[in-house]
Amino acid sequence: MIKKTSKLLLGAALALSAFGAGAAETTLKAVSAFSKDTFYNERFEAFVEKVNEEGKGILQINVVGGPESIPTFEVGNAVRSGVVDFANTSAVFHANLVPEALAMTLTDRRMDELRENGGYDLLNQIHTDKSNMIWLARVTDGVQYHLYLNKPIDEANLKGFKIRSTPVYLALLRSLGASALQISPGETYTALERGVVDGYGWPSVGLLDLGWQEKTKYRVEPGFYNVEVSFFINQDSWNKLNDEQKAFLQKQVEWVESLNEAELVRAEEEKKRQEDAGVEVLQLSDAVTEDFLNRAYTAGWENIHRVSPKNAADIEKLFGRN
Repeated sequence: MIKKTSKLLLGAALALSAFGAGAAETTLKAVSAFSKDTFYNERFEAFVEKVNEEGKGILQINVVGGPESIPTFEVGNAVRSGVVDFANTSAVFHANLVPEALAMTLTDRRMDELRENGGYDLLNQIHTDKSNMIWLARVTDGVQYHLYLNKPIDEANLKGFKIRSTPVYLALLRSLGASALQISPGETYTALERGVVDGYGWPSVGLLDLGWQEKTKYRVEPGFYNVEVSFFINQDSWNKLNDEQKAFLQKQVEWVESLNEAELVRAEEEKKRQEDAGVEVLQLSDAVTEDFLNRAYTAGWENIHRVSPKNAADIEKLFGRN
C-alpha cells in the first residue's frame, strides 16, 4: 500500500513538474534590421523594455544585436529558419521570400483598416505559407518615402542616375530610367561619398541618424508610398507559446501600434531638420507630381501582379489606393 501511494505521489509530482515547465517564462531571441540609436529602432527598444518589465515570469525578449549581428537583407531568412525568433525589420528586406509583401508599402490604407478589411489576414497567411513567419505588428504607418538626389531634376526622369534602391521602389526607379543598386543602409554613406550613387530612396525620417544629410543636396517632393517597419515572429516560435504568453504579446502589440499616429508629426519635424542641415527641397510642378505619382503606383502594382499573379488581384483589392 505504501509503495502504491508513493508511486501515485511521484506520478502527481511529475505531472505538476511538467505543467510547471510548460508554464515557465519563455525568452525569445530577437534581432533588429536597424542600427541602435536610429529612429527605426526606437519603437523596438521601447517595446522590448515594456515586454521585459511587464512580462517577468511570462515572456522575455533577448536582443542579440542589429545589422552587425545579422546583415539587414538576411534578417528575414534568420526568422524563417529559426536562427532568431523575432525581428524588428521591414518586409522590403525579405521581398525575395515574400514578394507580395511589397504591397504593405504600396498601400495608403492604415493598419486598423487592413485588420478590419482582411488585408492583414491575407498578407499574414502568405507570410506563414512562404516564409514560416507571422506578421505581428506594424510600427510605422503613414510616413512616406522620398527621393534624395545630388543632381536636380524637373521631370519624372532619372535617366543617367545611379540610385541606391531596395525592392520596394526598384520598379519605380527602373520606370524612371535610373540604374538601381541594392545597397544596405550601413554602406550607403560611403557609396554617396565615393560617388557610387547619385542619390537614394529613403523615408522622411531617420536620415539624420545615419549622417546622410552630409552627402545629400536635394529631397524631392512629393513623397510616395507608405513606409513599413514591422515586427515578425517565427511561426514555430509563436506556436510554442502558451495561451497566456500569446495574449500578453498581443496586448503589447496593441500598445506599440497605438503609437503610430504620433510619428506623423515627427515626420514633418524631421523634414525641417533636414532643411536646416542643408538638404534643399526640390518641389516638382503639379503636372510632374501627378506624372511621378502615377508612375510610382503603376510600377509598384504592376510588379505585384508580375511576381504574384495568383494573389495580386485580391491583394490590390484590399491594399490598393483609396
